[in-house]
Amino acid sequence: MKFHKQCVGIDISKDKFDCCLSVSDENGLIRILGEKHFKNNLDGFNQLIDWITQKQVSAIEVVIVMEATGVYYENLSYFLCDHTQFKVCVLLPMRAKYYFKSLELKTKTDKVDAKMLSQLGLERVIKRWQPMSSKMKTIKSLSREYRDNKKEINRLKNQLHAKLHSYKISPQIIKRLKQKIDLVEDHCLAIELELKALVRQDAYLGDKIEKLVSIPGIRFMSVIAIIAETNGFILIRNAKQLTSYAGLDIVHNNSGNKTGKSRISKRGNKYIRQALYMPALSASQHINHLNKFYQRINEKNKCKKIGLVGVSRKLLILVYTLWKNDEYYRITA
Repeated sequence: MKFHKQCVGIDISKDKFDCCLSVSDENGLIRILGEKHFKNNLDGFNQLIDWITQKQVSAIEVVIVMEATGVYYENLSYFLCDHTQFKVCVLLPMRAKYYFKSLELKTKTDKVDAKMLSQLGLERVIKRWQPMSSKMKTIKSLSREYRDNKKEINRLKNQLHAKLHSYKISPQIIKRLKQKIDLVEDHCLAIELELKALVRQDAYLGDKIEKLVSIPGIRFMSVIAIIAETNGFILIRNAKQLTSYAGLDIVHNNSGNKTGKSRISKRGNKYIRQALYMPALSASQHINHLNKFYQRINEKNKCKKIGLVGVSRKLLILVYTLWKNDEYYRITA
């Protein structure tokens, strides 16, 4: 029998991962060559490579498909990219979830999930996963830490506001809350300085960011979040794909005589949406064409947040365009 494609599906968790190696022929018929589980550590990774080498059909490229399950997939995916020639594909959990639903499976186990991921890899054309460089991964981690600290500051300030307006609160409670706020704000400042130092070490990245911060209202930390979350737009082919990745794509709900409410999907990177909120507020006032766009949307809608979402979407596309064209922002009439 002549096989056309082979794929290893991997369902990974904190301590172990289940694998299923399957092949398909030119007619699409699928045959399982082997199933096994390994520990999620270096020994398990080496055992996986030995197992695939023994089981694989040598004349065909090996495709490995796994889900982006929290952070548990990272060590294995980076290891395979660094030490093998296998085509590693990392899927967003939502994509795998909808595929599983289409099969109408009633049983869900790690072994079944690995089998279905293997089948998905045989039936669909999946892009090779592009790992981040060590510097970009550090920038992404620092950027996310900065965003999380900002949320923590807002939470603490809300607590402080409530305590200040409560009856007979101990001054020591107020003092400790203020100290917490000052501490987290110091952490944010330290993270920002560390990120700027990393960017200064890379002339290419520094030049690109300098061009992007020429957009009125958008700061360094917002730009760095967008770049880090998209890995420098490496896998982004067009603006439509970018807005979908950020969860800013429009979802319509119309059928027959029914006209439902349109909204953004929010099925995307929340850190990009968070990073764009304050710049969108500023851009809606200080960038002429975005101000006109914002006003036009608000004439049709009572909720001004809809206008801000629209401005965020256009601002994200503007950042992408300037990055790809390597240009400064030019003021338009």
